[in-house]
Amino acid sequence: MANLDIAKFKQKAYKKKKGLATFLRKAGKTKKRGLAPLIVEADKETWNEVACLDCANCCKKMTPTYTPTDIKRISAHVGLSAEEYFKKYLEKRKDGDVTNKKTPCHFLGKDHKCTIYAIRPADCAGFPHFTRKDFKYQAEQKTYTTNITLCPATLVFVEKLEAKVAGKMGKI
Repeated sequence: MANLDIAKFKQKAYKKKKGLATFLRKAGKTKKRGLAPLIVEADKETWNEVACLDCANCCKKMTPTYTPTDIKRISAHVGLSAEEYFKKYLEKRKDGDVTNKKTPCHFLGKDHKCTIYAIRPADCAGFPHFTRKDFKYQAEQKTYTTNITLCPATLVFVEKLEAKVAGKMGKI
């Protein structure tokens, strides 16, 4: 996906979102066995096609959820107390999650690289969360549906997974 055109990606994503959302809803509720290996295959194939450094849209348009451990580690790295770091960069949302006050992320470099990559928040390290054990929960909670229009890798992953499920499991 070299030289990613974000506008074209978004157009494609919005066009496909409704159908892929229906697939994800059904995948989240399916009782059929065999979904987990297909998720792993789709994940692997996705990363053969998508390069995050061509995009960094997650860092531009989204914010991770910070754990207390993340805050402690990152604040020490930047030379601030956890309280100072929180006050300067973070906020607690109504749902209790701690996130960046604004986007793009203050650690996003001009080259689309994270300036604290080695110690980035756990949520960033796991993003886009394709192979999590709670895939069905994430599908039901619309995590992937939301991310389809924000993350090119998510769009590719869900398309690949849908094709794999259709080919190996039939309708779900």
